[in-house]
Order: sequence, then C-alpha cells, then structure tokens
Amino acid sequence: MPNFFEFFSGGGMARLGLGEDWDCSFANDICGKKVSTYIDNFGDNEILQEDIYNLDASHLPGKADLIWGSFPCQDLSLAGNGAGLNGNRSGTFNKLVSILKELKLEKRAPNIIVLENVVGAITSHEGKDFEAIISSMANLGYYCGCVVVDGVYFVPQSRPRLFVIATKVPKTRFKNLTTDKPNSKWHPSNLIKAHEKLPKELKRKWVWWSMPSPPERDKNLIDIIEENPTDVKELDKEEVDRLISMMSETNIEKLDKAKSATGLVVGGLYKRVRKQKNGEKLQRAEIRFDGTAGCLRTPTGGSSRQTLIIVNNDDVRARLLSRREAARLMGVPDRYRLPERYNDAYHVFGDGLVVPAVSWIERHVLKPLQQVS
Repeated sequence: MPNFFEFFSGGGMARLGLGEDWDCSFANDICGKKVSTYIDNFGDNEILQEDIYNLDASHLPGKADLIWGSFPCQDLSLAGNGAGLNGNRSGTFNKLVSILKELKLEKRAPNIIVLENVVGAITSHEGKDFEAIISSMANLGYYCGCVVVDGVYFVPQSRPRLFVIATKVPKTRFKNLTTDKPNSKWHPSNLIKAHEKLPKELKRKWVWWSMPSPPERDKNLIDIIEENPTDVKELDKEEVDRLISMMSETNIEKLDKAKSATGLVVGGLYKRVRKQKNGEKLQRAEIRFDGTAGCLRTPTGGSSRQTLIIVNNDDVRARLLSRREAARLMGVPDRYRLPERYNDAYHVFGDGLVVPAVSWIERHVLKPLQQVS
C-alpha cells in the first residue's frame, strides 16, 4: 500500500479524501484543536503537533510515496494582507520546500507532491508567487501542473481551490493522464494566463493534468440541513427582521421569490461590507437561494459566519450553520467525530478540504501516477 506524509493536516480531510488505499505515515499541524480532532478520528500514532518551522527531515519516518501540503492561505487570499509567500503564514511553503530539499539529498524524495491553496495563489503578487511555487517544484526535479477544483461539483458549497500536482515519474509513463491543451473545466483563464507568463524553462516542466467531468451533483443545501440541531439556536423575530433590513433591493427580491415558492426553501446568508454609490460603506446581508452555500470561512479576521435562511411562505427563520452541517458541506461523513466547541468545529472545516474533491483527484491522477511509478 502506498503511503503519504501530510503537512498542515487540519482535521484530516485530505486523509479522508485519499481513502483507505493510502497509508498515512506522518501528519502535522500547529493547531491544538485541529490536532485533537484528528486524534479523535484517526488516533495519535501519526500526528505531531508542531510548528513546521521547528521540523526537518529527521522528523519524517522513512520515504513517502506522496507528500500533501495544504499550506496556510491567509497571505495569498483576496481577503488577506497581500504578503504572499513572504508572509509569516503562507511563507510556511518555503519551509516545506526546505524539508523537501533535505529529503531529496537523503534520497527520500516522494514520487508525488500535492500542494493545495486558494485560487488567489494564482495571481498573488502579479503571478510571482505562482511562478515561485512552480519553480520550486521544477528545481526539485519534478514535472508540475495545476487544476482548479470547485467543491460545488461535489457538495452544495462554492469552494474553488488550486491543486498543484508534481511528480518525478518519467513523463513517458503518464502521458494518458495529461492533455495537450488546457480544459476549461479544470484550467480556468487565470491559470492559463499564469502559465503563459512562466519562463520557457518552467514551461518545459509543465503538464496539463486531465480528469473527466464529475457526474451531476445529487445534493443541494436543503438536503444537508439538520431538522433540530442542538448546537445552534434560531434567531428571534427582531434579529431576523434586522437581517432583512440589511438587504439590498436585489436581495429582498430573492427573499420574496423564496416566499412565493411551494414548500420549504433554504438559503445561505453572509454579512458583507459594501461601498455604496455615495461612497459610504454599509454592512449588507447578502443571500442566495440557488441550492448552494457560500464558501465556509474560519471565524477569525472579521469574517462573518454563514447564516441559514429557512423560508416556508411568509414564515422566515434564520440560524447559524450547525457543526454537522458545516462538516457535510465539506463532504465529511456523519461518522466523523466533531469538536465539541462550535468555534473549534468552524475552524476545522473553514480551513479544510472538500473530501470528494480530493477523492476525484486521487482517483483520476494520484492513484494512476503511483501505479506507473
């Protein structure tokens, strides 16, 4: 059975997505609440709670077939501070690369590396951060390509993420896993433009990974909600009315349309600060009733938590997402043990990976790559 090391493991959603055909030999995260959740679900044999800046190759047991690294996104996201790979958090990528260099010197380099981050990594610092990521993989002796996979293909949550997939398997062995031209399903225009800006020597190491389109999603937001969650309370009428008063005319129209529908309608709402025509900044309540939730976030940095709006004709109710609903939006099975504290659960899932998105990549790229290595 092939094995893997996972850095920035969080609650183990990459492990869930890779499935039982892969054996985890090492996992690491700095966050105590994420590590405790990982241990609750997978045991404490592999996980090490430690800052990656304090790790080196000596902490890693043997050789891995795959190394997965979902390094922090805050410095690369559109909502972040713009520090890029020089930031303290997203700069952990550089530390991960230094560990990979050590492994190469010790002849313990993995066959496959996967790096995951927000799509903002493609355009951060006018593409310089993206070039640095691809250059790091190429300098280690890997072919490299990227896919952007939106969780919305698999779960009722809008969550596009960049996956950098690198391999030292000879190119002649995996030609059937690549395509000569980008596919708009997995290679959006900003990724194509970023590739075009790469130096010629990096383009020679580039591959366009090919995956089939997934089947049509079979669940909407209404299908994952709990009828009587015990960890969240419904807002009272005054609080609901206040949310409605924060809506623009467009959002009021969406709500009215939901009221006129037959049966129960469930939508997701976020509070966002919007600049008005007069230059004034107002906090607005923005709602969607398209069967898909907005992207989950962690409850830090001023981000609002997502609110569910539950409409049955003129009866309008509202409450926060429950812990289990947040897990379901990430494709996490109901057998998964949740953190007891609400905020801890939101941290685990707001920073996490959509499990079936990882499974799709594993099935159509990673497993075939490992089989020909």
